[in-house]
Amino acid sequence: MSPEHPAEPVVIRDKRKIDPVTGEAREVPAEATASAGTPAEDDVPKAEALLLEERTRDLQRVQAEYANYRKRAERERLAAGDVAVSRVLTELLPVLDDIDRARSHGDLTGGLKAISDQLELILSKLGLVAFGEEGDAFDPTIHEAVMHNESPDVSEPSCTTVMRKGYRHGDRLLRPAMVGVSDPVAGAQAAPSKAAPSEAAEAIGDEPADAEADE
Repeated sequence: MSPEHPAEPVVIRDKRKIDPVTGEAREVPAEATASAGTPAEDDVPKAEALLLEERTRDLQRVQAEYANYRKRAERERLAAGDVAVSRVLTELLPVLDDIDRARSHGDLTGGLKAISDQLELILSKLGLVAFGEEGDAFDPTIHEAVMHNESPDVSEPSCTTVMRKGYRHGDRLLRPAMVGVSDPVAGAQAAPSKAAPSEAAEAIGDEPADAEADE
């Protein structure tokens, strides 16, 4: 080598983590640790934030599904209870029919009346509602018509005879009412048409002219 260009010193970097002489772990310089670990440390919070967001969405979805399940189960439980009560009430309707017949014949007195009043009170608390009265407008969805006639006293099809009451429980129809229906008399309200006075006068005044024309 020429004196003008001296040779560069040879630098040997021993990157072994274990000292080959002592066999102990070497200390890593702080600068190397900081420069090598900074990118990884920056990625850790981002990964944790994404994981937390994902777990939060999963938890919210599970909570919503459980809330919907509870509401659906509660609705099904209430519906099953209403169906069971409706079945029991339907089985008791013949007993109520006997009570109505006894009442109409004047036989519902004394202890029998007290028992019937208590029974009707309990059934009303369970939601049983009776319907079907004389004068009600006829509704084919809740009335069963077994006879028809015409009457000038009604302006629309009406229940004029009630042979058996109907019952419902909540929105459920247990039994339609058996009734006789009266319809309005056909054409009872239609008045005979009359010609206006002016038209009648014109018709009368035209007759002599026609007669003269014939002559």
